[in-house]
Amino acid sequence: MKRANEEALVRLWALAEQGEVMRQALLSEVGSENAERMLEELSAQGFVVLEKETVALSPKGLPVAEQLIRRHRLAERLMHDVFQVDEAEMEKLACEFEHILSPEVTDSVCTFLGHPPTCPHGKPIPRGPCCRTFQREVRPLVTPLSELELGKEGKIVYITTQHHTRLDRLTSLGVVPGNRVRLHQKRPSVIIQIDETHIALDTDIAREIYVKRV
Repeated sequence: MKRANEEALVRLWALAEQGEVMRQALLSEVGSENAERMLEELSAQGFVVLEKETVALSPKGLPVAEQLIRRHRLAERLMHDVFQVDEAEMEKLACEFEHILSPEVTDSVCTFLGHPPTCPHGKPIPRGPCCRTFQREVRPLVTPLSELELGKEGKIVYITTQHHTRLDRLTSLGVVPGNRVRLHQKRPSVIIQIDETHIALDTDIAREIYVKRV
């Protein structure tokens, strides 16, 4: 498949996460003078379903777009968490990686990162075989706080909770990306230390805090 066509599928997936995709909205997102012809080509190949005003991924196009998005968002995580590149460079490299990573390399990156559920922008990363079977041939670089070894330190990378009140409370306690924590206890509650402060957390909250071992 042409690279431009793959990029159109990526944009269609991203728009579809917000609801029904209007045809004109996708054309604007693609931003190419050949965008209309590209959609017609994807439709003829069976990757999208075109209606008068809407467009959707077909059963054939859905898994293709899913893998492209998976590679893109895992690449964003890799660039952000490991190499700590800036936003513009991260996006540029992710756009390259989405077209070239093999399934095997993609799963290796995912395992290395600890099977992250979201990209740095908070968007979901589609699950892969490595996530469903929880194979850990490579020790994850990023792991839930609850899986950190006792006495070890970790740098908070991201927090996946969808509860705003919970996130606000964590922020007020200093549990924010970039801060270092030391794990002192796992049961019956999780006890962590940030600077000189000891904080008790429920286990389910600790599972939503992802850290990089330091």
